[in-house]
Amino acid sequence: MAENLRIAPIAADELQGLLPLIAAYQRFYEVEDVDDERNRAFFARFLAPSNDGMLIGAWGATGDETRAGGRERLRGYACLYWHFTSLVPAETVLLNDLYVIETARGQGVGRALIETSAAVGRERGAHLLQWVTGPENTTAQRLYDTTGAEREPAIEYELEL
Repeated sequence: MAENLRIAPIAADELQGLLPLIAAYQRFYEVEDVDDERNRAFFARFLAPSNDGMLIGAWGATGDETRAGGRERLRGYACLYWHFTSLVPAETVLLNDLYVIETARGQGVGRALIETSAAVGRERGAHLLQWVTGPENTTAQRLYDTTGAEREPAIEYELEL
């Protein structure tokens, strides 16, 4: 499927079609109160051009859909946040969300989204592309381990505000 993908920033008129994927991503990470209106308001800030980040979508049709004259459907998305590191100092890109619908997993969609995210970071002159995944998400880790990215031994802390 990867060769039949169209990878591009999410446009304002495509945000509504992205909301079910955002909700699925949130449910995967056991968010209890998934709210489409709150998601719409929050994620609209990442529509290009944005000083906050970027939403990237991956559209494609499966072989069966293509043969049947089916249209492209959103298969996955990435949400990038622009942020900084004072160690270099430089801008970094945080790949905060990466989600691929279940029927498209293992077909190169996630890899294409990571590669596009890295290209966006390079175009911005960023120092790093960073991302985090849950320790139980071994499926994603198998992909991430093949990208050339290095696993960091950092321990992450969260303070709920």
